[in-house]
Amino acid sequence: MSEPQLKLLNVSDSSIKTLHIAWFAFFLTFIMWFSHAPMKPFIMEAFDMSNAQWKALLILNVALTIPARIVIGILVDKFGPRIVYSGLLISSSFLCWGFAFAQSYEQLALFRFLCGFIGAGFVIGIRLVGEWFPAKTVGLAEGIYGGWGNFGSAAAAWTLPAIAAYVYGGDDGWRYAIATTGAVAFCYGFLFYKVARNTPKGSTYFKPKKSGGLEVSNKRDFYLYLAMNIPMYLALAVLAWKLSSPAIGLLTEGYTQLIWLILAVLFVYQVYSIYQVNKEHLEHSLPELEQYKFKQVAILDWAYFVTFGSELAVVSMLPAFFMETFDLSPVMAGMLGGAFAIMNLVARPGGGYLSDKFGRKKTMSILIGGLTIGYLILSTVESSWSVPLAVLAVMFCSFFVQAGEGAVFAMVPLIKRRMTGQIAGMVGAYGNVGGVTFLTVYSFVDTSTFFMVIAAAAAVCLVLVQFIEEPKGHMHEVLPDGTVQLIEVS
Repeated sequence: MSEPQLKLLNVSDSSIKTLHIAWFAFFLTFIMWFSHAPMKPFIMEAFDMSNAQWKALLILNVALTIPARIVIGILVDKFGPRIVYSGLLISSSFLCWGFAFAQSYEQLALFRFLCGFIGAGFVIGIRLVGEWFPAKTVGLAEGIYGGWGNFGSAAAAWTLPAIAAYVYGGDDGWRYAIATTGAVAFCYGFLFYKVARNTPKGSTYFKPKKSGGLEVSNKRDFYLYLAMNIPMYLALAVLAWKLSSPAIGLLTEGYTQLIWLILAVLFVYQVYSIYQVNKEHLEHSLPELEQYKFKQVAILDWAYFVTFGSELAVVSMLPAFFMETFDLSPVMAGMLGGAFAIMNLVARPGGGYLSDKFGRKKTMSILIGGLTIGYLILSTVESSWSVPLAVLAVMFCSFFVQAGEGAVFAMVPLIKRRMTGQIAGMVGAYGNVGGVTFLTVYSFVDTSTFFMVIAAAAAVCLVLVQFIEEPKGHMHEVLPDGTVQLIEVS
């Protein structure tokens, strides 16, 4: 359905080929990243884990992605998607293998934390797809990329438990099933490098003038940018505190304080780097042609916090929720848990398409309002419900969640082309801040309260979205020779 839509909009075969190359790379990263979630009963039995230790793994899985998406955003703007995506796929396979063959809970936790690096792959494809598709179709294209990529978590939930049980078998079947995903990604990394290209033939790949942080337009945006970095460090600080709790015991009090000190030093260094990038125009704003409003980025950050952040949390706990609430087998619970992510195939491209057709702000408002209602419905699900009705409730909520993600990233490439990777990195990182936040909440409360907290956060975000501005006209990019190129944004 989606490819014919793109054909009708006169998108070239080369662009569609690039889209397929990109979404499959993202799909593989998501399979690796969430390969552990449907394996809960096998992993808990193998390591004699407590429920608190398992929940710690869920939080660890999304933590490193916060700084990783920022770093990958900088790298992709500087070096291009082709080499960065290839490198990420190949290196991620080793992290996947490390987790698969860990011999202690400490090793398992370390590699689950490092596997958060895998989740940074999303940012790369956003820049790549944005280069190959015009404004009138970029929302749909980014939605297809994100939707099929996010579907990897459902594919993992549906296939890996069965592969572990029926293909490999034995006590170590889960290990070989997870390791297989790393082997596929390793091979695809080389293939991606061979067939992918950063831009269409004859197009310019715009790069930031400086690396180390986003270039903002004026002093007010500079301070807002600094403020928007704080929640990312707070999320990591809370994670360190959570891991030092007696129920988990991964960190001693001394190590926790050392991590807090390191985070403080890193924040100071980041502030310095951002200042170095922007110091030349803090007193005198950028020329009007080169300006953009950072509040657009900030609002998209919070929108992705409640959309993708909640999805990260929910896909991590949903198979276990079905298994424990309805007394299902691990294989059946994994299949039903995948119902949340399967909606990505329709919803995320749908959100991008609606954004292209009816406007970025209006679409985002409707979809975030819908996910607020969806999570309120999920907060009422209990064992007295029939399983089909519970699955329908999950799919209703997930439609608005993932369509909202599509609407957010339909707008990201239209803010400032040469910094799309960095903007996508920051917005994407906020999705992981949301994941850490909601999973931390989940570790303290029951499932009903967990869903209600997400609904409340979405309601606040809905208010913020009313302050976003619809992209109109063209963005301006300055070529190295000083000439100005117009890029359509509406």
